[in-house]
Amino acid sequence: MLFQVYGDNAVFQWIGWAIVFIVLILVNEFARRSKAGGIICFLVLPAVLTVYFIAIAIGAASGAQWALDNPTYTDMNSWFHYAKLYAATIGCIGFMALKYKWGKIGKSQWFKCFPFVIVAINILIAVVSDFESAVRAFGTTWVSTEGVTLYGGWHNVFNGVAGILNIFVMTGWFGIYVSKKKQDMLWPDMTWVFIISYDIWNFCYTYNCLPTHSWYCGLALLLAPTVAGLIWNKGGWIQNRANTLALWCMFCQVCPMFANDSIFAVQSVNNPDVNLGISVLALVANVAALGYVIYRSKKLGKNPYTNEIFVGTKSYENAFARREEAENA
Repeated sequence: MLFQVYGDNAVFQWIGWAIVFIVLILVNEFARRSKAGGIICFLVLPAVLTVYFIAIAIGAASGAQWALDNPTYTDMNSWFHYAKLYAATIGCIGFMALKYKWGKIGKSQWFKCFPFVIVAINILIAVVSDFESAVRAFGTTWVSTEGVTLYGGWHNVFNGVAGILNIFVMTGWFGIYVSKKKQDMLWPDMTWVFIISYDIWNFCYTYNCLPTHSWYCGLALLLAPTVAGLIWNKGGWIQNRANTLALWCMFCQVCPMFANDSIFAVQSVNNPDVNLGISVLALVANVAALGYVIYRSKKLGKNPYTNEIFVGTKSYENAFARREEAENA
């Protein structure tokens, strides 16, 4: 067993997982299908929450008890959570700029590499977090500022390396398109090769460093955009991922007790041997994915980052067929 989903609360834990999975799919649809939905989710809501976060920080600094006892302050105060929330939100805004061609930047060719840049930043945030555990407590445990016990060791190193490799599995950096209905930013060259290697790596990261949240952010949060991207929103996986990640991070910053201390809360087994096994799997998966990228690039004689190398594959062609006809490039 990877998670402690047994006992009196098991039914509620599975119900909680199903609720999170379904709600993430629904809120992603709300955010992606209209400009108003995207603006509400990624401009208005983050602005309101930022004021809330600043108020809590000021209150805690001045010793106000309401702030010191606030779950956002007590349970979600690490650098990682805020970095992830705002990096994901910036990604969503940038994707909307490309999708709706906002201003000169949204219409420019050079800005098409923004999705690669912001995804690489998001991956590196997690990689640093993995390496942090290895440095703080190699072969033993440490307790985060949020009171979570974490193991440090080779599993962090292996998965950190897997994350770095995963950055180079992203190909066709400038092959960004807009869907016919202008609902999606498409990245056709981001095929199942990247999606699967990313999902395995990211699950391993959450399992290593977020053991109290991994049931949700390591499974439901990863599967929601993947299901949408593989079934009805082909080519839009990265937009799905950014949308669901940003919204989940916002929810957790305000309501951390849902995953931390409620009838729905689930702990991982938090066993270093299990962590090591999953980390080895993540590393192998990303070595294999990068190897396939190298194979495709050599076969086509093309640079995999300035060119799209999955042209002709079913995954690429299904996504490319959804683009605006006017794009054609």
